Amino acid sequence: MGDGNHSMWGHLPLLVRASSKESVEYILQALWRTRRTGLDAADRQIFRDILQLPNDSDLDPLLVCLRVLIRRCVYDIVNKDEIQKLFPAEVLPELQRLLTLLLQKFQKEWQEDISKDQVVLPRLKSMTWNMANQNVELTEPTAVINLKLHGDAQPNLGERDVKFQLAKDTMEMMLKSMYCIRDQLSEPGETPGRHIVQNSNAG
Repeated sequence: MGDGNHSMWGHLPLLVRASSKESVEYILQALWRTRRTGLDAADRQIFRDILQLPNDSDLDPLLVCLRVLIRRCVYDIVNKDEIQKLFPAEVLPELQRLLTLLLQKFQKEWQEDISKDQVVLPRLKSMTWNMANQNVELTEPTAVINLKLHGDAQPNLGERDVKFQLAKDTMEMMLKSMYCIRDQLSEPGETPGRHIVQNSNAG
């Protein structure tokens, strides 16, 4: 971390007030557990009790520092053996050792949590089509599209089929969007656009 963050590290010595390594471990795990929601009042009270703090004025800067440290450890490409290098020399050696030990302990587990959080869309395996039953009187010709999708994120679910109908005007709108997507893929510097095809004939 750069020099601009050095003042942030000055709050880490508050962790020395914790009575045990398990208490600091609890703080780190709770911060990870609440990474999306933030701490609730009960967690804050537990933290203040652990660190013997009367209010949040000292607690909040410490939490910011720890969350930044956790993000660097989990999201950046930091080898397990290089975690200690995240700390500047001003951080007490005993704190460096303690936090390095705990971050090494949870790094793999937290990174696995992140991979589970990511949404993986199903992959298109094949597409077939045919015209709707010509024996049925329709207002206009309609094509029936069959997509075979494979869920790489959940292989146990195997493949599934998606079927929908497209009338001529909806097909034309879709083709225009597909051409636009093709152009965007050919020019990665362009800002991606989004086109929504809406038609009552589309199933």
